[in-house]
Amino acid sequence: MIGGALQRLLAPHRIALCGGVWADAAAAACRAVGYRGEVWRVHPSRPSTPETLYYRSVEELPEAPDATFIAAPAREAPAIAAALARRGAGGFVCFAAGFEETGTPEGRELARALAGAAGGVPYFGPNCYGLVNFFDRAALWPDQVVGTPPERGVALICQSGTIALNLMFNRRSLPIGYLLTVGNQASLALEDLIEVLIEDERVSAFGLYVEGVKDIERFARATERAAAAGKPVALVKTGRTAAAARTVHSHTGSLAGADAAFDALCERNGIARCDTLATLCETLKVLHAGGPLRGRRVLLMGASGGDMAMAADTARALAVEFPPLPPEPAAQLRSLLTDRVTLSNPFDFHTHIWFDRPRLNSLFSIVGGAGYDAVGFVIDCPPAQEADPQSYLAVIEEFEAASRASPARAAIISSLPESLPAEVRVRCLSAGIAALQGQREALEALERAAAVGEAWRRNAPARLLKPRARNASGAAPSARTLPEHEGKAALAAFGVATPPWRVVAPGAVLDAAGTLGYPVVIKAAGAALEHKSDVGGVVLNVRTAAEAAAAAERLSHLSSLLLVEKMIDDGVAEILIGITADPQFGQLLLLGAGGVLAELLADTAVLLPPFTSDAIQRALGRLEVAKLLGGYRGRPPGDVPALVQTALACARFAQENLEGLLELDLNPVIVRPAGLGAVAVDALVRLSEES
Repeated sequence: MIGGALQRLLAPHRIALCGGVWADAAAAACRAVGYRGEVWRVHPSRPSTPETLYYRSVEELPEAPDATFIAAPAREAPAIAAALARRGAGGFVCFAAGFEETGTPEGRELARALAGAAGGVPYFGPNCYGLVNFFDRAALWPDQVVGTPPERGVALICQSGTIALNLMFNRRSLPIGYLLTVGNQASLALEDLIEVLIEDERVSAFGLYVEGVKDIERFARATERAAAAGKPVALVKTGRTAAAARTVHSHTGSLAGADAAFDALCERNGIARCDTLATLCETLKVLHAGGPLRGRRVLLMGASGGDMAMAADTARALAVEFPPLPPEPAAQLRSLLTDRVTLSNPFDFHTHIWFDRPRLNSLFSIVGGAGYDAVGFVIDCPPAQEADPQSYLAVIEEFEAASRASPARAAIISSLPESLPAEVRVRCLSAGIAALQGQREALEALERAAAVGEAWRRNAPARLLKPRARNASGAAPSARTLPEHEGKAALAAFGVATPPWRVVAPGAVLDAAGTLGYPVVIKAAGAALEHKSDVGGVVLNVRTAAEAAAAAERLSHLSSLLLVEKMIDDGVAEILIGITADPQFGQLLLLGAGGVLAELLADTAVLLPPFTSDAIQRALGRLEVAKLLGGYRGRPPGDVPALVQTALACARFAQENLEGLLELDLNPVIVRPAGLGAVAVDALVRLSEES
């Protein structure tokens, strides 16, 4: 059961419905969900009938309502909220739209008026559908209600009423305990509800549809607390594209936020980010049935070579592993199935034991104890209305029976979503077996559940580093860019290796190059030249005095000072290391392919603090350029430890300059062969003018 300040709103004994047609729909929802408490209708002019008594205002209600559904016009909502606050109401849902999401001064003023009128009374919205509490059979919901109260189930929290309806209407047997919509999140936000519902022992997992996060630091802490309580979080978040971000803003008035940074938060805090509602449902079923997976080692099996071939192809872009069968269980299976069956993973066990239930049970018991993190049985059943599914159901029963004693997590998987009967789904889920519909969605769900398990074992959640507000207006601070040599000197003090260099007048270039030793690089050193290559301000591979003199002559037209530095010519790979100060997430560490490939390949990874060696190494391993770092086509492997230390040195510099650093960009860092180091050959450091 839930408790605390939101108990009355989420599990009310007395509900008030303010409005006309939409309030009628909310009354029908109360009846549909089996609500047993008081329902009071409020309307300024509707006449009462023998069946329904209408109160003219909140003031006329016999008692303070625990929860109120406001379906009045937006301009009337603040006055109703004020009346509820005076009566000591528990909270309300503001169904009306026309507030912050409009982006207009009138909408923003209405939002302020509503918040001021509500005072300390919590509310959902505005611009939201409301809530259905299936556990306690309560609804403040202006639409149809479908579903039955589970003993244990997931809490779905959405920023879209239609998305919430879509999830409610699912035919995937996902047990829903709460369905909550937050709309504009003016009062109750995603993070508030996660924090409250963590305490409800009936909640097995959280499923979110996210458009924008109100308080990213509290959201991070709430998901961390959910993990500590053993309640995993899966979500769909829009805003991956510019078009989606614009739609989000027009819908709820929320900023989508930096998508790569949100991905990094999910990775650190063990949040399963899904791309579709179908994958969200299937992932939640895995998490509900037994929590995250221990790892990514999966054995997939079925009586069809076609299914197994398709599964292998489907999983090629997923981080799911299909290791071969270990020797002992392989020998047991060979004895059971004979040489007619090829032992592999994915595993087609054929159909010659299909009707031999004892041998089926032995088969499923052997693979269940073979050391995999999950065992998935792919099977599609014929429709009972048009065929006889009994032989299929008998095989599923043997899989269920064997799974009870199996140390591996078990999943039934249908290739087509509609080919797994409802009774099978419900029975499997109640037995702790994930009943997954759709081969792609099922494999994605297993991958995401494994990623959550890995994050939980690492237990290294994000700790955001955000500078204090630089100005009250929120405008971007004025910035100054350090000359390259000053930036390198500042970073070198924190452990960033740079080439030997000299800053000299054009006439002294030959002496500097001779002292450093050829080959050298010569650059224009003016502070205003942030991107020197774009204006021809860099001359590489200068090998003679004549070449140095020519370069100095040409570059002198761009700058009165020139940077001469030793050229690093034994690089294995060029890597970008950057740190930015995101308005929502604070400091972000960016790693990626560097040099001329940085923008061409967009091969990058974003990390949130704490920036650790382990996190940096994992991020580097996800890059395509990691192939070069590992030694590619006979080339030597790169000095990855030195590269990691360079990134950590940048992180130390950034944390020390938290209030002033706007941007740090090392592009490229040349990674030399193993044992020879990593050298930052270009550095851009931008600071606020105040720092």
